[in-house]
Amino acid sequence: MNAIKRQLPNIIVLLCIVAMSIFHFGMSKEKKMDFLFREFDRASEGPGASVMVIKDGEILVKKGYGLADLKRKIPADEYTNYRIASMTKQFTAMCVMILKERGLLTYDTKLTDIFPDFPDYGKDITIKDLLQHTSGLVDFYDFIPENQKEQLKDEDVFNMYKAENRLKYKPGTKYEYVDGNYVILSNVIEKISGMRFAEFLQKNIFKPLEMNNTVAYEKGIATVKNRAYGMSKRDGKFIETDQNLTSATLGDGGIYTSLMDYYKWDQALYTEKLVSFETLNEAFSNGVKDSGTGDFYGFGWGYFFSGGKKILCHTGGTIGFTTVVTRIPSEKLTVVIFTNYNNLDIWRKYLKPVVKIYSNAM
Repeated sequence: MNAIKRQLPNIIVLLCIVAMSIFHFGMSKEKKMDFLFREFDRASEGPGASVMVIKDGEILVKKGYGLADLKRKIPADEYTNYRIASMTKQFTAMCVMILKERGLLTYDTKLTDIFPDFPDYGKDITIKDLLQHTSGLVDFYDFIPENQKEQLKDEDVFNMYKAENRLKYKPGTKYEYVDGNYVILSNVIEKISGMRFAEFLQKNIFKPLEMNNTVAYEKGIATVKNRAYGMSKRDGKFIETDQNLTSATLGDGGIYTSLMDYYKWDQALYTEKLVSFETLNEAFSNGVKDSGTGDFYGFGWGYFFSGGKKILCHTGGTIGFTTVVTRIPSEKLTVVIFTNYNNLDIWRKYLKPVVKIYSNAM
């Protein structure tokens, strides 16, 4: 009897798990989604999440949970514009691919070929190294001055690198994810194109795809419509944490977009609207391997293999926002989740369960 008593808590937990599994099994896909995102409850006046599932070009799910703007009690929906943080890198990489197709640079172009006054350590860093995080650069967070009060812009970060004269390792020999690679790429795009990075994005990606509410946000220049404001939880309460010193850098994470605009981007990646299929495939293939996870990194996209299928993915995380996308091209399935909630375990807690509702690929 005593043995049974000692095991009783474990038995109760097991019964609860079984009951929940049975309950979940009987749910519709919509109910499963609602259950999964129950944390984002508008009644609790907490931050929001906007979720989209695309299959064969059809939007199966486009739904918002929680609030995009806590101060004004504005709910999140498919038109809410979130700062997508590092998911921006796929757009920055596309800009580079566009310039490559126009013959204005190659993936083997050296940093010092574009900026002759860049320190000598840039002579071995190629465009491909920057795209794939194999440059050896120290991330710029390590040398932001302690007394820095103004937000850093891409040019500021670039000048920080020019003032440095060190690498962590020899370019091309190792993968290490560093935001600074894509901040430098935005400077490369500006130098080669003669346009501001935000302007190049608008003219060459957003406008052609009719992503009319998507913007690389520059304070005092751009406006973000239907904007979500970043939130964090501190001492049990949600507070606005929308901006910090690095929120104004664009190449690594400065784009705001909505689910409905992102849908247009996702569908364009099945076409040659922006670049050729040959160039597109370069972004999704021949990636460098992360020795820690075994995953690969292409041009602005990570990828791995599961069940013999290639899974493309990228997360984004910044103060007040966590985002994620995964694409399974062989199934023409895409799942996108944008939140204005800081530091979520978004991949494990939300992305993988959503994919499992609609696919057995993961």
